[in-house]
Amino acid sequence: MLTFEENELLCRVEGEAVMGQLMRRHWQVICLSEEVNEPDGTPIRARVLGEDLVVFRDSEGRLGVLGEHCPHRRASLVYGRNEFSGLRCLYHGWKMDVSGQVVDMSSEPNASGLKEKVKHMAYPAHEWAGMVWAYMGPSETLTPFTPPAWAPNASVRVSISKMVIPCNWAQIMEGQIDSAHSSSLHSSDMTPSRVPGATVNDSAWLRPSTDKAPRMQTQRDDYGFRYAAIRRPIQNANTHEYIRATVFVAPSTALIPPNNMYNVANINTAIDDTHTAFHFIAWGPHETTPDTDQWRRFMSTQIDVDLDANYKPHRDVSNHFLQDRAAMKSGNFTGIKGIPNQDMAMWITMGPIADRSQDRLGASDMAVVEFRKQMIDAAKRFAKGEPPIGVGELKIPPTVCSFQAIVPKELDWREFEAAPV
Repeated sequence: MLTFEENELLCRVEGEAVMGQLMRRHWQVICLSEEVNEPDGTPIRARVLGEDLVVFRDSEGRLGVLGEHCPHRRASLVYGRNEFSGLRCLYHGWKMDVSGQVVDMSSEPNASGLKEKVKHMAYPAHEWAGMVWAYMGPSETLTPFTPPAWAPNASVRVSISKMVIPCNWAQIMEGQIDSAHSSSLHSSDMTPSRVPGATVNDSAWLRPSTDKAPRMQTQRDDYGFRYAAIRRPIQNANTHEYIRATVFVAPSTALIPPNNMYNVANINTAIDDTHTAFHFIAWGPHETTPDTDQWRRFMSTQIDVDLDANYKPHRDVSNHFLQDRAAMKSGNFTGIKGIPNQDMAMWITMGPIADRSQDRLGASDMAVVEFRKQMIDAAKRFAKGEPPIGVGELKIPPTVCSFQAIVPKELDWREFEAAPV
């Protein structure tokens, strides 16, 4: 368990909060490319680390990530005219380009010179792997964008399921790095089977173990940590172990053990202290990785079916997450359709910010404990002026990845030569 002060340090991201300032030293996911896919299309509102933004694609296809409120009188630019390579405020006609440069002031005389003196808040933007990214830290700490471990090159297929969830980023992150819960919460979707390793079909992920109480081992590094959930396999249990090795990439990414067809990852954007944009990702070869429609259908996160147009789930506390008690009596463990939706029900019911002073942790929570220790320590060191975790020379090496495998007992999982699917 944590003290109140430690929990605040871990969870708070708005304004000058240390964790939020640390996150600003990393490129942040602002929105999906599909939300702003049309040049001169409709601008969208985004909120990241408690800051209100407007995102638009200009006439040349360039992306702008600007402060939402016009520098003139603070009207929202979300309602502005996106045309002729800039975003024009409706109130007095001030127009900004993607760099935040004011290029026109309809309400001011040409001779005023005010246009040259005003620069609107704009963040460096980059598009990669179906996402719009921005660097929201000080300009002097800007580092070049580097592809994430789950999208190492442009040839990889990336399919993203997005949900906006009303709770703090840290409890979502803890859920993604917690391998033990999958044997219970997801047991109707990750079913034990006599297979040589994790295998996917049209309706389920099959796994070669019935063991619900894995042994945990961790290995800390500069970018975050790796850990292994070690289970008894169904076959050859006397001589082998089933390893699911997860990678936590600070501050808010998990590389989740793959199946036989594609890799899985998660990246979270802290919208503010009590809301998070959760992105669940399938990535890998085009031949075996589901496309976006297939992925969202499989995860039960389809827009206009499971989510509204703003990626907010129809399932919530008021409707018990559409839990089907009849299905539970028939054998479904949770009665909640879709792996992310099962997770979401747990995260939200912890409260907007989980009170970790009330936790009673066990041996299966080793990865959760490591996450808390590492990120609280990283925040304290950053507050003292030390480099932020996972940036520059501290970033994750390209050789590190998650894996799952049945291996001989004498083989140390740390030495297993893993590679993405």
